[in-house]
Amino acid sequence: MKLVLFDIDGTLVAKPGSELRFFHYLRERRLLGVQNYLSAGLFTLLCLPRYGHHVLRKNKAWLSGMNKAEIASHAEQFVSEELVQHLIGDSVRRLRSHRQAGDCVVLLSGTPQFIADPLARYLGAEFAVAARCADDGNRFLARPPVRHPLGRSKITAARQIAERCGLPLSQATAYGDSWSDSLLFGEVEQSIAIRPDRRLRQLAQRKGWEIVVS
Repeated sequence: MKLVLFDIDGTLVAKPGSELRFFHYLRERRLLGVQNYLSAGLFTLLCLPRYGHHVLRKNKAWLSGMNKAEIASHAEQFVSEELVQHLIGDSVRRLRSHRQAGDCVVLLSGTPQFIADPLARYLGAEFAVAARCADDGNRFLARPPVRHPLGRSKITAARQIAERCGLPLSQATAYGDSWSDSLLFGEVEQSIAIRPDRRLRQLAQRKGWEIVVS
């Protein structure tokens, strides 16, 4: 048995990402109000100096004021009705092959936890570790995520997963699609780039990592 880590957006789910798809899902159902748009815009303005080009990934303020339980319910429906239609077939087959081999498969992503959890259940993964959005216990807040697996923080999350599963990260397999995944790739035994962006593709070619373009 080995630990296998799967990114979600661009790796298991075709672009655009699952969070953006969920945003449009809620908007089409008129579940987003003026407050949500204003909060997201204000977050971008105030946090741009802090996060730079990552500010949009960090921006979960569009959820501000929304009830956690209701969002989780909408996300469950969104995953089962819409998101599963955009899964990347080859990645799903690889995930299920790992499961059949008895590996411990975990989803590790910067998408919100309420999206990652039902997707993990659908795919048969052990569990998911994703972005934990700030909240007051009942409703989401217009603040940066409490946890956001991205870049170096993804390595921290991966180490915690490895400890939880009782499996060495140094012998793990990781799947990802973007340059930000390259830091995690450097910590595992086997790295697989799924439809990689230009920078990750170039690095994968130099490192001899497997590249999947289907």
